[in-house]
Amino acid sequence: MSNFDVIVLGSGPGGYVTAIRASQLGLKTAIIEKESLGGVCLNWGCIPTKALLKSAQVFEYLQHAGDYGLKADGVDKDFDAVVKRSRGVADGMSKGVQFLMKKNKIEVINGFGKVKAGKKISVKGEDGKETEYSASHIIIATGARSRELPSLPQDGKKIIGYREAMTLDKQPKKMIVVGSGAIGIEFAYFYNSMGTEVTVVEYLPRIVPVEDEDVSKQLERSFKKSGIKIMTSAEVTGVDTSGDGVKATVKTSKGEEILEADIVLSAVGIKTNIENIGLEDVGIATDRDKILVNDFYQTNIPGYYAIGDVTPGQALAHVASAEGILCVEKIAGMHVEALDYGNIPGCTYCSPEIASVGLTEAQAKEAGHDIKVGKFPFSASGKAKASGASDGFVKVIFDAKYGEWLGCHMIGAGVTDMIAEAVLGRKLETTGHEVLKAVHPHPTMSEAVMEAVADAYDEVIHL
Repeated sequence: MSNFDVIVLGSGPGGYVTAIRASQLGLKTAIIEKESLGGVCLNWGCIPTKALLKSAQVFEYLQHAGDYGLKADGVDKDFDAVVKRSRGVADGMSKGVQFLMKKNKIEVINGFGKVKAGKKISVKGEDGKETEYSASHIIIATGARSRELPSLPQDGKKIIGYREAMTLDKQPKKMIVVGSGAIGIEFAYFYNSMGTEVTVVEYLPRIVPVEDEDVSKQLERSFKKSGIKIMTSAEVTGVDTSGDGVKATVKTSKGEEILEADIVLSAVGIKTNIENIGLEDVGIATDRDKILVNDFYQTNIPGYYAIGDVTPGQALAHVASAEGILCVEKIAGMHVEALDYGNIPGCTYCSPEIASVGLTEAQAKEAGHDIKVGKFPFSASGKAKASGASDGFVKVIFDAKYGEWLGCHMIGAGVTDMIAEAVLGRKLETTGHEVLKAVHPHPTMSEAVMEAVADAYDEVIHL
C-alpha cells in the first residue's frame, strides 16, 4: 500500500489545482481520476463550450461583415468541424494537465476511488482490480453532473444534458432548452447562432434569475432580437419521444402548450457526485446533496476534506480552485483566511456576455442599505460603437453612507474579462470616489465602469 501526505479524489479544476499547490508546499501528493484529467470543466464544461461559443461568434461576425464595410459572400458553417474543434481544444487542455502533473511530481492514479476508514482510499481500475492507498489527508473533489427532473428523464438522444449537447452528430433544426442558468443560456446562444430554432423555458419569472433584474431584462431583449423564443414562469410537465422528434408539454399561466422540437436540452442544475464513494462507510456528514465542511474544508471526520461542487459553496470552477488552494495551505500550516463567498464573480459566456459580483440592487435594498446606483450603457461607449457591440451596460451599486462597493453587474461584449476590476476593488475595500478617480484608458469597454460610478455620484460626463 502506497502512502502519501495528500490524496485528491477527482481531477477537475478543484482537484488538479489542489494537487499542484500541495506538491508546491512539499507534500507527497497523488490524484485519482476515473476518466480524463481536468474533469468536467476541461473536458465537458468550461473550456469546450467556450470553443463552441467562439465559433458561433465568428460565424455571426462573418454573417454581418457588411456592417463593417467588408464582403464575405457564401458564408456557411460546418457543424461537425465546429464540434471537432471544440473537442480538440478540450483534448489539448487535458494533455496540459497531464504535463502539470508530471512537472509537479504528482502520482496520477486512474480508476474509481472510494474513501475508507483509517485515511485510506481503494481504487478500482479498468481491469476490475482494487488497490488501496493511504494518506494523512484525503481531499474529496468529485464534482457534479447534470441534474435530471422526473418529468424530463434524459435518454442521451432526444432529451440530453450538456455533455451530449457538445457532441451531437448533426445540428437540430429545433431545440427546447429547459433552464436559463449559465449552461442553458450559453447553449441557447450557440445553437441559435448556428441556425437552430431555439425556445428557452424557465420556471421562474425571468431568465438568468440569479442576476440583477436589469441584466435579465436586457438579455431577454437581446435574445428575442436574435430570434430566440423565451418562455418564463413556465414548466415542462411531460415529454413524448415516441415520434421522430419530441413533444414537450409546457404549463404556463395561460394554460398548457405543446412544443415540438428535434431535441430537448435539460439544463436545470447539477447533481453532486457523492454516491458510492464511501462517505457512509467513513461517517462523513452530508446535507441536501452536499458534504458538510468548515471554513477550511474539513469534514466532521479528521483527515478528510471536501472542496468544489460537492460542498455548499457556489458550483463554479474558480471557486473550487480557490477552495482547494486554501485547504492545502491550511494543511501545510500556513496562516489563511476563510474565502469570502460574497465576493465571487459569476460569468455567462453568451452574447452579450454577463458578469456580476456582489449584491443585486434588490438584495442591497433588502439588506437595509441606503444605496447609490449608477448605470452606463455601452450605446454611449465609443469603443463599443466602433466595435459594433453596443448592447448592454455596466451597473454599479454603492452604500450611500460609506461608499462601499456593494455590487457590480455587467452585460455586453467582453464583460467577463472586465468584472475582475470590481472583484479586486471590493477585496481592497475601495470606495466609489476611489474608482472614479482611478484613470481608465480611452477608448475601452472598461471605462464604462468609471462612467457608471460617475453616474452613481451624479458626475457622469458622457451620458
